[in-house]
Amino acid sequence: AYGLAFLLIMARPWNMIRVSVRQPFLIILMGVVAASIAWSIQPDVSIRRGFAVGCTTLAGLALASRFRWAELARLYGIVFCILIVASYAVSLALPSIGVMTEIFPGAWRGLWMEKNGLGGLMAFGACLLGAGALLNPDRAKLFTLFAGLAIGLVLLSQSKTALASLLLGMTALGFVWIVQRGPALGAAATWAGVTGALLLAMFVLLASDVLFEITLTGRTEIWTAAMRQIEQRPWQGYGYAAVWSDQSGWGPLAWIVNDAKFVPQHAHNSWLEQWLGIGLFGLIAWGLFYLQTMSLAVVAVYRERGAMLAFPFLVVFTLVSLTESIAVVYNDFRWVLFVSLAAKLAFSDRALDEA
Repeated sequence: AYGLAFLLIMARPWNMIRVSVRQPFLIILMGVVAASIAWSIQPDVSIRRGFAVGCTTLAGLALASRFRWAELARLYGIVFCILIVASYAVSLALPSIGVMTEIFPGAWRGLWMEKNGLGGLMAFGACLLGAGALLNPDRAKLFTLFAGLAIGLVLLSQSKTALASLLLGMTALGFVWIVQRGPALGAAATWAGVTGALLLAMFVLLASDVLFEITLTGRTEIWTAAMRQIEQRPWQGYGYAAVWSDQSGWGPLAWIVNDAKFVPQHAHNSWLEQWLGIGLFGLIAWGLFYLQTMSLAVVAVYRERGAMLAFPFLVVFTLVSLTESIAVVYNDFRWVLFVSLAAKLAFSDRALDEA
């Protein structure tokens, strides 16, 4: 996959430069990742995984530099169609692999390690396939069918977070579609959207336990334990991707396990993950990159049909990032998607045509 990305870069290197210079905060973020090797508790691990996340990021930038919005939607749609077919095939033909038997027996996990992996990615997939149907009328029936199959996988995964993400993402897709139907509908949808967002925020703050356990299935224990370790090294962190594989027995992971009473695989929060790994400067760089991307997405809702692809994805990404570590992740499809959409929002089809 990275080889194909480098071929895309070599085919149009000037486009890659133009895309990259429009992402100053992403460049700073990658710089902090590289710098963290100097103070990492596992320098060799940070070197390997830092290189991997650099390649993952370049793959996203390469896609944005090469494809128009409709082409990106078609490409994403094809990838998710393959993943959906494979997930159904594994879960039905090999239930010992595709269906969980412990912790959450009966929940589908498809090609992933656990149900949240399947459900979360299919929530993204349903939104992207829905957008692909709108941006590619010639493939609308195919993408709509597979969007329905993706929704089925979300339900079969029994993941509450994925279901909430799916509902929010589909609402966001409908919002963009209505806004772009005309000024009057756009104004009405905007007021409704703002009101709905405020109500949702109040619900999350005051009554989130209606949908989720009060401990968010142990996540708050991880967050509390991670914050204790962040307080020890708030400025520089412990090195990119160096914490969760540390087997020294005296590093931050040992203390997190001691406090949380189990062994977590990551921080279960994208924001805490950055702070823990690459420190406050890395957290700020990620925050600025995220804010730039969301600001461009909101503007695009009123100006660019590509917002049908970007805005719902970013809404789902925002929700999932609160309970999962999905930002600045090496060899991760979701990070490729985020970077490609962020870069495409700053490098429109018009800019691509002028290249």
